[in-house]
Amino acid sequence: METWLVLLTFCTILHTTVCGILYPRESESREVVPLDGIWKFCTSPAEDQEKGFRNKWFSTDLEEWIPMPVPSSYNDITVNSVVRDFIGWTWYQRQFYTPKRWWLDKQRVVLRFGSVHYTAIVWVNGKKACKHSGGHLPFEADITTLLFYGTANLVTVAVNSTLTLSTLPQGYVQHPNDTRRYPPGYALFHYDFDFFNYAGIHRPVYLYTTPQTYIDDITVTTDIHEDVGIVKYTVEYQNKLRDPSSVPQCTVTVFAKDGTKVTSVTGVSGKVHIPKANFWWPYLTNPSPGYLYTLEICLTSEIGKDVYRLPVGVRKIAWNSTTFFINNMPTYFRGFGKHEDSNLRGKGLDYALLIRDYNLIAWLGANAYRTSHYPYAEEALDMADALGIMIIDESPACTIDNFSEELLQKHKEVMTDFVRRDKNRPSVVMWSLANEPSSFRNESREYFSALVNLTKSLDPTRPVTFVTSQTVDEDKAVQFMDIICINRYPAWYSDSGRTDLIQLQVKNELVAWHLKFNKPVLVTEYGAGSVIGMHTAPSSMWTEDYQVVTLTEHFKAFDTLYKEGFLIGEMIWNFADFATPQEYIRPGGCKKGLFTRERQPKMAAHITRWRYWTLAHSSVNVTVPNDLLFAGP
Repeated sequence: METWLVLLTFCTILHTTVCGILYPRESESREVVPLDGIWKFCTSPAEDQEKGFRNKWFSTDLEEWIPMPVPSSYNDITVNSVVRDFIGWTWYQRQFYTPKRWWLDKQRVVLRFGSVHYTAIVWVNGKKACKHSGGHLPFEADITTLLFYGTANLVTVAVNSTLTLSTLPQGYVQHPNDTRRYPPGYALFHYDFDFFNYAGIHRPVYLYTTPQTYIDDITVTTDIHEDVGIVKYTVEYQNKLRDPSSVPQCTVTVFAKDGTKVTSVTGVSGKVHIPKANFWWPYLTNPSPGYLYTLEICLTSEIGKDVYRLPVGVRKIAWNSTTFFINNMPTYFRGFGKHEDSNLRGKGLDYALLIRDYNLIAWLGANAYRTSHYPYAEEALDMADALGIMIIDESPACTIDNFSEELLQKHKEVMTDFVRRDKNRPSVVMWSLANEPSSFRNESREYFSALVNLTKSLDPTRPVTFVTSQTVDEDKAVQFMDIICINRYPAWYSDSGRTDLIQLQVKNELVAWHLKFNKPVLVTEYGAGSVIGMHTAPSSMWTEDYQVVTLTEHFKAFDTLYKEGFLIGEMIWNFADFATPQEYIRPGGCKKGLFTRERQPKMAAHITRWRYWTLAHSSVNVTVPNDLLFAGP
């Protein structure tokens, strides 16, 4: 074995510090090879979950398998209910090739997974490469020393979708003892979050290369002063083979959207001033929303150079007790909650669906959405950056309870990785720590206070919040948040059918939240379910008519509250219908979408389109489309 490989192995073993998780981008110094496609797949026997480990399925070709697309959830691909509802260890496997020149050029080779739900163990050529727990964030492993160059390699991934009381989100397995109703060994899987627990390799899998001295992480913060854009940056690097005292040279060059060079500076940290800068603006706020510069980082060492190009939006976020600002302009959120969810694919990334969704977002005139209730794919946030869609970036802590120290440590790890992944994105304007936690419990005070402090230490530039479903008198943790985010369903979950009460209840409650905490208020969920094509006169629950009436009554309340100066936005639940666990109260999933699961509009999409374009027109005088189907409620 060559000396460089021995040194690399030694350095890899010793390298225990937190590394960057930069998205794989090709450059003159980096190659990116996708491993997406059809993989071999099998489930473990329900009665013997350890069989694959005991028989070392990771070291040889799987003998009994079915084809499985990657990325996708495995649940809805087959016609087998056992696969759809499977909880436990599943196995993925495929072959791939690496060129000899990677060895000859002494390249570092990394295997990266965008997301695997929930726990993953990865082997390359029968040797363990890494283990990761957490179903919504990327992870990677340096596999340089595990590869066979110029011939076939085998990658195997064991995936387990089981959740516990110390995972995010939480769940638990119950083994009932009632043999009159359940056979021996029967298991029931329970969770409280309100969406289907899709599992599998959900996002792209990549091989990528870097030199041995490489850019490991980049941190960018931006500010504005009059018409000048200010970009502060820090570049972190790893030096695998050379004396640590050998310091590489770093050059940072800024390019405009059209590719012209703006300016250049040197050093691994510094500040760049861009005169007459094009600021990053939300959609419909400016004729050129989502403007992105390119930050080209060139790290030159004795063995060559590494180049990484990072899209950067120049913008400033600020907030006070009543208002949220982008670039010193008061900004109102027009949006909704979403889900990564579609027919067949489950939560698997699908580019056609991704582009369709953003077309619909623009069609609606929306400028924001919340990544309910977990971090979304990086590819989705790339689109938000480029189109000017503001993102409330939410952790996977949905409906959490039992605030143990173990859960808190896991939550801190998730927020650390989450902020590290998305810290440079101009679209991300707010961190959400959780959705509808049991924050009526006294122990939630210390729990969320610690999380807020951690998140602000990681990123002091964005507001931190969580989304509460508690009452203003019961919530113990919202006091620590910068923005008050509320989920409420008058005339649906409370006072069902009584749309005449919506205005009174919404106005009184939101005023109470602001008066008690003196902070901006954002309604993050409201709405009603509807089955497309179902109508009654007068309107009644589950009809499209009722959904429209519910929304328009909220619109009237919001208009009144906006004049009082503390309401910063309205976000409908939900963008599109999505899958939930099988239950008798929902016909085929949650039907609160503006669009069907197939992304076709309901009546509610048209009334929302009228609402959002009208709001945009009243704030910045944009031209309203001439094909609106509604002219007002």
